[in-house]
Amino acid sequence: MIGLGTIINSAAIVAGGLIGHFTGKLFRQEQQDALKKVCGISVLFISIAGAMQGMLNIDGGKILSGKSMLVVLCLALGTITGELIGIESGFEKFGEWLKIKSGNSGDKQFVNAFVTASLTVCIGAMAIVGAMQDGISGDYSILAVKSVLDFIIIVVMTSSFGKGCAFSAIPVFLFEGVITLFARMISPMITETAIAYLSLIGSVLIFCVGLNLVWGKKVRVANMLPALVFAVVAAYLPWNF
Repeated sequence: MIGLGTIINSAAIVAGGLIGHFTGKLFRQEQQDALKKVCGISVLFISIAGAMQGMLNIDGGKILSGKSMLVVLCLALGTITGELIGIESGFEKFGEWLKIKSGNSGDKQFVNAFVTASLTVCIGAMAIVGAMQDGISGDYSILAVKSVLDFIIIVVMTSSFGKGCAFSAIPVFLFEGVITLFARMISPMITETAIAYLSLIGSVLIFCVGLNLVWGKKVRVANMLPALVFAVVAAYLPWNF
């Protein structure tokens, strides 16, 4: 069934949010802060592994790096585009709307929890590649594995940030669902290079999310999302990055 991976992933996030909401009350504030830092460090290492997989290769027994220009151009152009559009502001407005509609008007952490959790579970390499694989061949195995990871991440994040994290299931459902349907329609045109570039840039964006988790919000990651579009465009250019 096409799209089953997206459904499983979204359900896992909701379940993680519910469990995290109830278990979070068992921890003191300093313990919740420690969980937040641990979550951020985990995200940093996961993203570094993904980025290095895309940038490093072994040639003649030597480790060589590449695609630096791809990363710089995609992030620069993507950030400029996102800042002009105001994607981060849109995320926050949607979060405020959800906060009111869900009856959580008094939760001061709701919007921050929603935005942070959404960016953490939406834009990773597994979300992109898994949704594409689901759309092209109906194989949802990558998204199934991601669901387990997201469940754990959302449990921890909800324990420290609050119930807003559970609502990240909405953008995940929309994001992965759209990619799955889009991949289904254009499957003959998708190349391995396009998937590799998407995975690389997605990992870099996840790294920025980790930075915000550990050291407080320093980077407007949502405004960097158009970098993913430029990554796809770059895959079809005649130049070698």
